Amino acid sequence: MFRKCFSGAVVAGILTAVGLVAQPMASASTAPSGERTVGPNIVAPGYDDTTGGVVYFSIPTKAPVNPTPQNTAPLYFPVYPVGAGVGTLDCQHTPTTDNCPDHGTKVAQLAAHFVPTVYGPADGSGVAGHDHLIGIASTGGDLNVNWVPVAVLFKTATAAQQHLTTEAQVLKAVQVDHTAIMFQIPPATFHGEVVSAAVYEHGTPVA
Repeated sequence: MFRKCFSGAVVAGILTAVGLVAQPMASASTAPSGERTVGPNIVAPGYDDTTGGVVYFSIPTKAPVNPTPQNTAPLYFPVYPVGAGVGTLDCQHTPTTDNCPDHGTKVAQLAAHFVPTVYGPADGSGVAGHDHLIGIASTGGDLNVNWVPVAVLFKTATAAQQHLTTEAQVLKAVQVDHTAIMFQIPPATFHGEVVSAAVYEHGTPVA
């Protein structure tokens, strides 16, 4: 499935952890954004990578991670530069305070490192934010207990004006249109769980 891979050690040096799980709700005009805490867990919005619908997922902070080929699934995170104009993102890095502070800066710096012509300075200030695309079992997606982050980076600023919310769109951009690249980040694999919109709504926004 993955056409572009880099050394896990190289990527891990830039992005050591990407924390990101799900159930439909919200329209584009009220798209949720930002992580929330619920007890010891972090809850974030994302997209069902089959339907493009809004979903939510939780990251249990103390859950063990023992990935194998049989118990992992991808979590795509398309990254958008400032000026992309694709609307509210699951994690907004600019122009206000990053609302996914446990991984937002790392994602932005990773994008700037690999495609500086699109994402700008090495500090990540040219990155508007990113989304989370995950498989949901009930709609035929690839869902498992451990998720492997898969970066999706655009090759040009024009290509980044397309909002990717499904796996089909990601694969088309990478494999057919050749307007984006993607690569796995195995060292950042984490345990995630799909949760309801109500769980997210009752959480406390991460400062």
